[in-house]
Amino acid sequence: MSDSAHKEMWENLNLDISAHDGLLEVLGKFYGDIYLSQENRLKGMEYLDFVLSEVHGLRIKEIQDAKASGKKVIGTFCVFVPEELTLAANAIHVGLCSGADAGTDEAEKIVPRNTCALIKSFIGFKLARICPYTESCDLVVGETTCDGKKKAYEAFGKLVPMHVMEVPQTKTADAKQLFKSEVLRYKEALEEMTGVEITVENLRKSIFIVNEKRRALQRLSRLRAADPAPISGRDALLINQVSFYDDPERFTQSINALCDQIEERIAQGDGVVPTGTKRLLLSGCPMAVPNWKLPYVMESSNAVIVGEESCIGSRNMRDLVDESVDTIEGMVDALVDRYMKIDCACFTPNDERMVNVENMAKELHADGVVHYALSFCQPYAHEAIKLQDALSQKGIPMLSVETGYSMEDVEQLKTRVEAFVEMLD
Repeated sequence: MSDSAHKEMWENLNLDISAHDGLLEVLGKFYGDIYLSQENRLKGMEYLDFVLSEVHGLRIKEIQDAKASGKKVIGTFCVFVPEELTLAANAIHVGLCSGADAGTDEAEKIVPRNTCALIKSFIGFKLARICPYTESCDLVVGETTCDGKKKAYEAFGKLVPMHVMEVPQTKTADAKQLFKSEVLRYKEALEEMTGVEITVENLRKSIFIVNEKRRALQRLSRLRAADPAPISGRDALLINQVSFYDDPERFTQSINALCDQIEERIAQGDGVVPTGTKRLLLSGCPMAVPNWKLPYVMESSNAVIVGEESCIGSRNMRDLVDESVDTIEGMVDALVDRYMKIDCACFTPNDERMVNVENMAKELHADGVVHYALSFCQPYAHEAIKLQDALSQKGIPMLSVETGYSMEDVEQLKTRVEAFVEMLD
């Protein structure tokens, strides 16, 4: 696809071309410094490099072509929105831009300054007109996973066509029933918008497609238990990030091919770092593209990341939807069962997350945990205290970090992470 064709497509999406060019220039340099500078990368990562290079190009072209054929595009910010229903309605399900400071001054005119960077980012990307995914959406689906988001959606809903799913804050039987009613309300909204009835046949197929994607990511996660680490944490995070943008069946095929290469590498005793390199589990808030700052700092501090306990990681792929049921009612119940297992910090209490982090650290042979909370993210900041206590009782060291998207604190972070890694010796 030529540069002129790209530009024409972006103009048709009403992007601010000058600002968007500036974003791509910064993103390209950032990617080169953090990703392409790595040594001994797997050949299969060339696919991910290509996807990222065309994340605002060929993938948007695919989406525009699909829209021209009658498909609808659903944008989301959260793993609580059932992708299975979106696909069953013959729509496209994509994550939206929210991983970089963009349009912050304008965003702070409609949400408070002390709002987390992720929320200000998705508003800022919209106001600055530099996210082709947001501009491609026929519907944006929000969710009430924190007070900041649910209040921000009041303002954001004036800028985009919006549907908000209420996510309960507990896991009682009543809460589960509430979430089921929200899943059914989303199903009805999809059917009305697309004109496609969600049937046993198309929902069964979409459950299988999304489960297959999760199985590929689970396979990748298990392989990372090897020492030496066969893939960097930065590359594994990138794979998880791309899973929110790429065509799900193509993505699954590519990641399984990559896993084949990883198995060969493990059999040969090769890795991206020497055997015995300190192994870290990254836990906490989600990291959307291009939020790569902390992983870069961690892997530049004589350590390697072996797992991501986050929504852009284990929380998104740990559990599958039951494929054995054969009625719509049963399938909706299976979706509800699966999604209510997510151990998001929005739930209280959320004790299973403490257990899941401990289990991940043990299964992946992590020497320590780095907990990441976005500045002003109250749910994860609270759980950092609780998690530190829980891991301490199990003899697992943890470093708690709060930061945003700015690069101003990189050196400070590096000093803290290096000291933590040295302490693990």
